[in-house]
Amino acid sequence: MAVTVPVNENIITWALSRAGYDVTGFSLKYPTLKVDRWLQGDKQPTVKQLEAFSKKVHVPFGYMFLQEPPNESIDFPFFRTGKPNPTYQVSPNVYDSILELTRRQEWLREYLVQLEVRPLDYVGKFDQNTPVEQIVQDLRNQLNLRAGWTLAFATWEQTLTQLIDTIERIGIIVVQNGVVGNNTHRSIPVDECRGFVLVDEYVPFLFVNNADAKAAQLFTLVHELVHVWLGKSAGFNQDRLLPADDPTERLCDQVAAEFLVPARLLSGVWTGIADIRMLATRFKVSPIVIARRALDLGLLGRAAFFNFYNQYMEAARLKKKQQASGGDFYRTNKRRISPTFASYVDSAVKSGALTYKDAFKLTGLFGDVYTNFINEVVIK
Repeated sequence: MAVTVPVNENIITWALSRAGYDVTGFSLKYPTLKVDRWLQGDKQPTVKQLEAFSKKVHVPFGYMFLQEPPNESIDFPFFRTGKPNPTYQVSPNVYDSILELTRRQEWLREYLVQLEVRPLDYVGKFDQNTPVEQIVQDLRNQLNLRAGWTLAFATWEQTLTQLIDTIERIGIIVVQNGVVGNNTHRSIPVDECRGFVLVDEYVPFLFVNNADAKAAQLFTLVHELVHVWLGKSAGFNQDRLLPADDPTERLCDQVAAEFLVPARLLSGVWTGIADIRMLATRFKVSPIVIARRALDLGLLGRAAFFNFYNQYMEAARLKKKQQASGGDFYRTNKRRISPTFASYVDSAVKSGALTYKDAFKLTGLFGDVYTNFINEVVIK
């Protein structure tokens, strides 16, 4: 006879709520677990059943034996457009993504310290009282980019790719993902999180929600980059690419806009809303970024901007839906893991500083899948 274990009603109820279920909904979806009877007290689960439950609700198995639900607040502000104050509570999928990148960052920081790598001098270099142009110029200097640098690329998609590569070359890890790890059943809605940045003096991490339209990812990326220069970790949903009502968020937004589309260059060629797509092609940024910049400069009214934004994003959503699902495995995981991070993991394994088991955990890739990924992305 299978051994059963008593359950803590508070923990079960908390786990269900955390995963977005009520008792009835979960019981209908997973009737064999009989969670409703656990809570009624007329049945206890086996260890195997309790473990299965923890996997369904994406909660560590050990949590099932706690007396009280754990505190899952994040330790940095998460800003939401239109909200007067930041929150420190996020959805389970966003929370688990933050935990995953925090674990990677903690390992890599320790590894870099062991290698006697010096801290990055640009982290926390400025504060919220620093003029926009000064921060913009310092970003350009550090990244070795001139004003109007986007004009050098053929498309704005190339602009995004090249900027990510340039950012990684100066010691920052960029992760693009729209799900928790590699779990495609745990998506991260854009309206919950466009991105977050984990600031660290040795290795900052930038997370960009890859479920977002590519048109918006470029702006999010630069917004996060400014947070590194200000030395402040944060998360944000940036509804319609607009910042929250916070001095730091507004500054990051202003710097990102000027960095991508200098006011002097845009003002000199703008004649009206009909120019947006032409100027996007010229500046090699997305039409959304041009519209957002025109709004900042008073060249475009808020109503016109919102109308353009909604139409453009709906068209982008439909286009993405029509595209075939799936994609190249290595390309997808290159974005999710970061080639720079993968390279450090590979070096640590080969030097004996990291076991394969730990490398598998850090990357979320196991066995031959890990080996093939390293061969394709790092060594090739």
